[in-house]
Amino acid sequence: MTSTLVILRHAKTERAEDVLDIDRSLTERGHGDAGAAGAWLSAHGYRPDIVLCSPARRTRQTWHGIAIALRLTDAPEVRYEPLLYTGNGGDVLELLRGVPDGFGTVLLIGHNPTLSMVSASLDPQASRDSDSLRTCGLAVHEGPGAWTELGPGAGRLLATHTARV
Repeated sequence: MTSTLVILRHAKTERAEDVLDIDRSLTERGHGDAGAAGAWLSAHGYRPDIVLCSPARRTRQTWHGIAIALRLTDAPEVRYEPLLYTGNGGDVLELLRGVPDGFGTVLLIGHNPTLSMVSASLDPQASRDSDSLRTCGLAVHEGPGAWTELGPGAGRLLATHTARV
């Protein structure tokens, strides 16, 4: 069985000074871009079996927009993982190694710079945008099969896309 990891940075957010970072919301464009990301995933056949999402409001809103655009008949399992908000690249890889092998496609929704570092570590030879993952940027990696084997150099980059409306 092959494994596919879709790494997605949250969509564009508001810059409200009186709101805690974890509570920042998407802008109107961010909501549209999340839907565009879902449409791209659907058009390319990337339908998640499980979603690992930061608990921040902007990542939850990004997932909601994607879920609507995907029009899934069977909802994937969704886990809101605090390590995707507070952790580093090593923490995220450890979290991914804990995914049961029955899940073929994982959608990981979180924040930079951590997600860009994880993507770069999985396929250090791949050419990338110099700005790494932009808001609502996707990086699709082919995994080694078993999630327990995922680590540096073990996830060939298949595609990148930045969703915009």
